[in-house]
Amino acid sequence: MIVLNAIFPIFALLLLGNLLKHFNITNDTFLKTSDKLVYYIFFPVMLFWKIGSSAPDKGISVNLCLASILAVIIVYLLSLAVIQLFNISSFQAGTFSQACFRFNTYIGMAIVINTLGESGIRYFGILIGFAIPIINVLAVSTLIWYSGQKGSPGQHFKYLLKALISNPLILGCVAGLVFSRFQLSFPVFIDNTFTLMTAVTMPLALISIGSALTLKGLKHNTKISFIASLVKLLILPLIGFFLLKSFSITGIPFKAGMIFFTLPTATSIYILSAQLNSDTQLASAAIILSTLLSIISLSAALLI
Repeated sequence: MIVLNAIFPIFALLLLGNLLKHFNITNDTFLKTSDKLVYYIFFPVMLFWKIGSSAPDKGISVNLCLASILAVIIVYLLSLAVIQLFNISSFQAGTFSQACFRFNTYIGMAIVINTLGESGIRYFGILIGFAIPIINVLAVSTLIWYSGQKGSPGQHFKYLLKALISNPLILGCVAGLVFSRFQLSFPVFIDNTFTLMTAVTMPLALISIGSALTLKGLKHNTKISFIASLVKLLILPLIGFFLLKSFSITGIPFKAGMIFFTLPTATSIYILSAQLNSDTQLASAAIILSTLLSIISLSAALLI
């Protein structure tokens, strides 16, 4: 029942988002506005609040982050090898690579909230705070390399630096860690305000993700998107599992790590592919296929 209780609500809201868009109950203006509200306000506030109100651990988060990031780097290198092995074109290479290791933050947080509670949110929040910068560097670097984008290394570095220091999710995690470090507490009226603010976060995020899911591009990119999904939802979790065990990570941190590894690829790969001259149809195919197949991988992670 834990699988049904945890996963069904998430995919029900994804389906709702898709149906609302299909029947024109929501439109692009509403969805863009809700995306901005979630990304710039509600989700960072949730991360700050949940991490900031938790007691600091004794190095568990560091080991969890190290194991998880090492797994991501291994899979990133594997994705580059697969690009050569299957002769994936330069136009598709950057999109394929990031589809192998980028993760859907919102679905991950929704699963964690449903299964691991407050302490799980803290571990998952810290993990994504560390992972997002490294994953962005890997993804953008590969996209720039294969797309033949002009510009000096210094210009590319400035692009990356600006993207990282202005990322609201990273800022929310860092602020939460600093607040937690001083072992401060939120006044009741602030706590209640954050409760109301963040209550809308996951429903809005999941409805928005669902509205963006489309079969466009899947017909012509089934093979490559399936390979990317296989790497993301099978190879990465297997590597992650052994690394978590190697770092002696157990309990809730272990479960948070396994949820992280088994998440579908991020919808943001479409936006980044469009910005850096890579294949957006492949991105769309990888998103929809990995999201559908993640029902299996997430179920397995919850049963471990």
